[in-house]
Amino acid sequence: MAVRSVDVPALVDAARAGAPRAVARLISLVEDAHPALREVMAALAPHTGHAHIIGITGSPGVGKSTLTNALVGILRARGKRVGILAVDPSSPFSGGALLGDRIRMQDHALDPDVYIRSMASRGHLGGLSWTTPQALRVLDAAGCEVVLVETVGVGQSEVEVAGLADTTLVLLAPGMGDGIQAAKAGILEIGDIFVVNKADRDGADATVRDIRHMISLGDRSEPNLWRSPVLKTVAARDDGVAEVMAAIDDHYAWMEASGTLRDRRVRRAVDEIEAIAIQALRIRIGDLRQGNRVDELAAQVVDGSSDPYAAADQVVEALT
Repeated sequence: MAVRSVDVPALVDAARAGAPRAVARLISLVEDAHPALREVMAALAPHTGHAHIIGITGSPGVGKSTLTNALVGILRARGKRVGILAVDPSSPFSGGALLGDRIRMQDHALDPDVYIRSMASRGHLGGLSWTTPQALRVLDAAGCEVVLVETVGVGQSEVEVAGLADTTLVLLAPGMGDGIQAAKAGILEIGDIFVVNKADRDGADATVRDIRHMISLGDRSEPNLWRSPVLKTVAARDDGVAEVMAAIDDHYAWMEASGTLRDRRVRRAVDEIEAIAIQALRIRIGDLRQGNRVDELAAQVVDGSSDPYAAADQVVEALT
């Protein structure tokens, strides 16, 4: 199938001007790994690095989309341009996003200063597709001052969003065993702000106490260390959402004052570079497999005439 040509400078200029269709087209180029993607990223690079990236994660059913919707309302009242990336589980049939999160964000669907995009995780471990950082760059360059990334929130996927975001919100709900699950999955280490949503349910205070206690067990005594707050909300009624926004503001101010913001963004760029390099290597290994070279090496390992390390060394040599 012929690859459709792209006028990258015109597309980038239109996205910079806030044209939703241009932004959508650029993110589609990212998802499709279009040949023009290198040119696109080079053109976007001077215009990035301004958006506050907020990751929102937690188990299914805790109210991530509802809280996201409420936070967007506060941000829009401040006059901020907002981007939302809802990273959905991939459909097993189409490979595309299931789009369920958009249904809960209809309050802002017609707002020209709110851009909502569902992206498929495509089975990527950790719940975030390798293309997500590039999609964030598109929204950043398009003038979104805040970008909210809502992740799949299944298993230990929450841990990966911490490497992607400036500020990570972990949502929990009473009666779902989230406190224990958070401790098991290592989520307590990655949350900058913990939010117990649906706090009108029985057990909310106990969940807050459990999380605060577990955080205190790993607490250190550095005077300038960020102390992760544990807040209660009923996002469906906007109860407690203003306090969550205030905590997000406090965390951003702390990161700027402490130098943590730049450190996090440098680490994020390292991860992004590594992911792109690994993806490029996978493609080249795929080319080797088409030439049966990898299959030949695998057969040698099975026959005992070679070992996996020696075979891997030969693959690396072929790639370099």
